[in-house]
Amino acid sequence: MPLINASIRPHSPLLIPEISRANYKFLNKTSVAYQRLAADLKAQDLDTLIIISPHGALQDQAFSLNISPEVEVSFQDFGFIPPRTSFKGDPLLADSLKDQLRPDFSIQLASEKNLDYGSAIPAYLLKEALASKKIIVIYPAGELSLSDHFKLGQKLREIINASPKRIAVIASSDLSHRLKRKSPGGYSPKGAKFDNKLIEYLNEPKSAAENVLKIDENLRKSAGECGLKPIVILLGLLAGQDWHPENLVYQTDFGVGYLSLDCQI
Repeated sequence: MPLINASIRPHSPLLIPEISRANYKFLNKTSVAYQRLAADLKAQDLDTLIIISPHGALQDQAFSLNISPEVEVSFQDFGFIPPRTSFKGDPLLADSLKDQLRPDFSIQLASEKNLDYGSAIPAYLLKEALASKKIIVIYPAGELSLSDHFKLGQKLREIINASPKRIAVIASSDLSHRLKRKSPGGYSPKGAKFDNKLIEYLNEPKSAAENVLKIDENLRKSAGECGLKPIVILLGLLAGQDWHPENLVYQTDFGVGYLSLDCQI
């Protein structure tokens, strides 16, 4: 069955009210974008959500799959332990992904019960829509090229299209971490340049993949981004399909680029 939903969402812990407290209101527009995604997933009768996270069990030369039969959310590192929030994994689909990807890609399996924060934050914010649904987390490879990630996305598209399940994919992605002097990585004028180029490219779906794959490596590094590889995998998934971007919101209040974009398919 074809992919039913594809989106980009940030993974800022400040989207969790118990963590951000007074600062939560500044990301209200991004919170609304998550609420919209939750409503869409409910209406689309989702079976399994695949989250592509740039944090967690990353390997330098291999892509990784979390195949745990159950996963949990904990924000202990951020000073918040929520009521037990767990989700079912999808070992059968994960096994199918492994078998079909391995002839062409190096795939590392992990069985991590605790979600990394790049997947935990989207899962937690969507928890009402994910009740009784399943989750798989895919991790990019630290040292493989953008082209390799795009090709992985293309293969994932083939596998998802052949599956009877109703599958959605989120690219969990923060953009530049260097937009302001108070930014986590300090300030660089190239932070805004990177974000602006990436958003411009994503809003032209026919040329998005070609242009994004050509983004200068030095610009990426200077911007201090952590979300480009998940986005490139998503673009591979969308390659060959007629999709339309809906740029919901882009916020920079805390010196990091938080983009929420839906890919209507």
